[in-house]
Amino acid sequence: MHSNTFDRNSLRQSTLSRRGFIAALAASTTLAFSSKAIAEDDENEASITAQEPFSFEILTDQMRALAKQDYVKPAQLGEPFSELNYDDYRKIQFNPQRARWNDKDSQFQLHGFHPGWLYRETVALYEVNEGAARPISFSADDFKYYEGMKTKIDPHMQLPGIAGFRINNPLNRLDKFDELMAFVGASYFRALGRGNAYGMSARGLSIDTGLSTGEEFPRFTGFWVERPAPNSGVITLYAALDSPSVTGAYKFVVDPGEDTVMDVECKLFFREDVKQLGIAPLTSMFLYSHVNRSDFDDYRPQVHDSDGLLIERKNGDKAWRALSNPKRLSLSYFSEHNLKAFGLYQRAREFDDFQDVGARYHERPSVRVELIGDWPIGSVRLLEIPADIEADDNIGAFWSPDKSPKAGDELTFAYRLHWGGLPPKSTSELAFVDATRSGVGGFSGVSDPDTNVRKFVIDFAGGSIASLPYDPDKELPIKPIVTSSAGEIKNVVLFKVSGKDLWRLVFDLDSKSELLLELTAHIAGYDSKLSEVWHFQWTRDQ
Repeated sequence: MHSNTFDRNSLRQSTLSRRGFIAALAASTTLAFSSKAIAEDDENEASITAQEPFSFEILTDQMRALAKQDYVKPAQLGEPFSELNYDDYRKIQFNPQRARWNDKDSQFQLHGFHPGWLYRETVALYEVNEGAARPISFSADDFKYYEGMKTKIDPHMQLPGIAGFRINNPLNRLDKFDELMAFVGASYFRALGRGNAYGMSARGLSIDTGLSTGEEFPRFTGFWVERPAPNSGVITLYAALDSPSVTGAYKFVVDPGEDTVMDVECKLFFREDVKQLGIAPLTSMFLYSHVNRSDFDDYRPQVHDSDGLLIERKNGDKAWRALSNPKRLSLSYFSEHNLKAFGLYQRAREFDDFQDVGARYHERPSVRVELIGDWPIGSVRLLEIPADIEADDNIGAFWSPDKSPKAGDELTFAYRLHWGGLPPKSTSELAFVDATRSGVGGFSGVSDPDTNVRKFVIDFAGGSIASLPYDPDKELPIKPIVTSSAGEIKNVVLFKVSGKDLWRLVFDLDSKSELLLELTAHIAGYDSKLSEVWHFQWTRDQ
């Protein structure tokens, strides 16, 4: 695993704010579909229009052809949409009575997001039925306008397009359609499993994320949604992606449930060389937990959407990288030649972990990216950006190939996204990292502690060691393995917490005045690993 840190001020603009990232996207160079999807001249294939044949193969061919053309910036919306501010926009709501597929036999309903405010570029939306596509249009009649908004938007006016859409489904109750997933803002989308509250987002693609050269934001410019068959529990949709460097055709097959599962296939066509390609990117938030609680004067014990990056290997090994909120931007690399899956997880699942009734952080979904088929050699990359408030989505994770794509290349990837609580499996032989804590090192109660020494406490739960008896007077058949890239590990102790199937590992780190250290720890015994491998990046100014 390799890590890079960058100056906080020079790269602060990389912070993925829940509001700010959309503003940045509005200013980025992206391509919007016209009302006829992809505009092509007479020498190219005909574009998809009302009642024209549609398939994933047709969309793929169109995006391949588009990659051979010059990139065209999207048109920006004019008045009255360009004049809407935040307060205006929050007074506009989609009318659920106007939902598409609002009939008793459909398990899915479609709502549109109104254009305007930060959404100054629209996306094209089509319904696919029996292999034919037709545009789905929206008017002011589809929305509810509150207070003074009725005077700003002409009644019954045809809207120039929509900013995005959401799909509702009786996810939690048979008599109520809850929001299942939403696509809005560049290539961002998010989904829920049963009982979840929105938190983490995924993206279709990332380019040069976290690099000092600046990030490019590819954008979903059009969507084709298959009209759900009566009483079908699965929905399929397609998307076109475009940016200055790449075009893409995407297919999503979504199966809602306790864990909502998305099968994703993407075909990418490169206009330009790309330095760092991010496949299956995830975006989350980590403000503080037990590792940096003292930095925030807040009544809540923790504030985060995710607390760790989990990497699963085909040989059964698992690595857990506990997240942090660094003082400088950090990009960590996990070279993987045997990768099975990776994801950002929320393992703190009790209300008492957060004490936040409104945000419901304990119900935020984890997201697992399961690789399908053979992927080239690459690495999982973790981006951690300094954040002062919980409105900043400061965590990113994605897979990147070692061989950067060149202009003219074509790449195909398939993967499965799992959205839900995703608790550790009770049948796993490996104990999992249940919590990470940190504080002043050395002995408690010392009036003048050594500032170079930091104490770490890692709790391991579950696995085959959960029921292992513990006698402090006898030698353990298991032992902790702790390493540091520099400095010195001291006072290593492993013991079982009384009354719990929980093993606690405690050690001191003497940094020896080093500025950055990479730590690992796991439990071993019986000639094998008995736990996940815990990873953490410590910095002197943390």
